[in-house]
Amino acid sequence: MRPVLVIGNRNYSSWSLRPWIFLRHYGVDFDEIRLPLETATFGERIAEFSPSRRVPVLIHGERRIWESLAICEYAGDTFPGVRAWPSDPAARAEARSVACEMHAGFGALRREMPMNCRARNRKVTPSDAARLDIRRVIDIWQGARARFGRQGPWLFGEFGIADAMYAPVAVRFLTYGVAPRDRAGEWMHAVIDHPAMAEWAAAAREEPEVIEDEEVG
Repeated sequence: MRPVLVIGNRNYSSWSLRPWIFLRHYGVDFDEIRLPLETATFGERIAEFSPSRRVPVLIHGERRIWESLAICEYAGDTFPGVRAWPSDPAARAEARSVACEMHAGFGALRREMPMNCRARNRKVTPSDAARLDIRRVIDIWQGARARFGRQGPWLFGEFGIADAMYAPVAVRFLTYGVAPRDRAGEWMHAVIDHPAMAEWAAAAREEPEVIEDEEVG
């Protein structure tokens, strides 16, 4: 049965982007339902699909998977050819560690630099906490590529969940003018230039909704 991915606004929903780009990269054929965030009908509509009442959620037959990391892992377990994690144990352990770190952390970066695919040249003055988050993210990208990603553009060799989890941060850095160098910068531009990312960004530019709280800088 063809899966369905329920997402929020492309322009703002970083959690929706993560499984979407992962599924697209591996050519998983899925339908899509877009529910604009912060509208009068969002709560009622998302309750039809997700017990958490949040996007994204993947519907596959009778199964509902309602969290970005879980959706990506489910895809790796279910759809042929999808490579979720590196095969090397050391690389796999680090990939899982940094993916979970992204999932649970970087609160200052999220708050002060919300994802906004349409925006460019936004100016913000990051707090000390956000600066620490930025430095940590760049260190993660640089270190993973130095240790495990030398043979290609991705963090751990082949595109995987770790790349998908950090893809929205690449968009944030582009929006707010953060420009990593060396291997970290190469990874960021590989994400921005990914055909699936270009497709997502083009659709984001066509969305009519504006969420004022997300328009920072």
